[in-house]
Amino acid sequence: MIIAVDGPTASGKGTIAKALAAHFGLPHLDTGLLYRAVGVMTVRLGGDPDNPDEALAGCAFDDALLDDEHLRSEMAGGLASRASRHPAVRAALLERQRAFAAQPGGAVLDGRDIGTVIAPGAEAKLFVTASVAARAGRRFNEMLRRGEAVTLEEIAADLAARDARDSSRAVAPLKPADDAVRLDTSDLTVGAAINCAIQIVVDALARSGKPV
Repeated sequence: MIIAVDGPTASGKGTIAKALAAHFGLPHLDTGLLYRAVGVMTVRLGGDPDNPDEALAGCAFDDALLDDEHLRSEMAGGLASRASRHPAVRAALLERQRAFAAQPGGAVLDGRDIGTVIAPGAEAKLFVTASVAARAGRRFNEMLRRGEAVTLEEIAADLAARDARDSSRAVAPLKPADDAVRLDTSDLTVGAAINCAIQIVVDALARSGKPV
């Protein structure tokens, strides 16, 4: 069973994907970390994430980088959004993600194009979204807990810019799959959002005839 969880930054898709993986006993991959690693590696190599060739060189990162807490920073997220626009970068990471999805027993993957590109045949597809205001508030509190000096206005502007980049790129733009179920978490608690997501998956499996 493959569960695809897509959506914009700070919508809650990562938290929901982890909870789904735990509930259904499946491995989980946050594909956004791959692109964050590319962005960070590009900069560490002295490159520019907006340059397709230099961003492609950043794809040669060591797996150990995925455990670097810096990848969770707001800066890394911005670098990922810039690097992920390039078709060559997305192609370089495509098979890595598909291999994870195709492992025996299935998996849960979250990102921007799981249900549309990486695993279009996933049994359950969710598109998790939330208003920019709600997402900015969540990310602001998260950054404060990490001790990062940011303002709510800066985060809201950055999220809006990322949304525009991710939705308008030529290859694998951020958009819900035609058969994805939308889940708006703007006014939901974490627990309520997770419960809704679990029910969405249960319903999808029932439609597919697969056991829960």
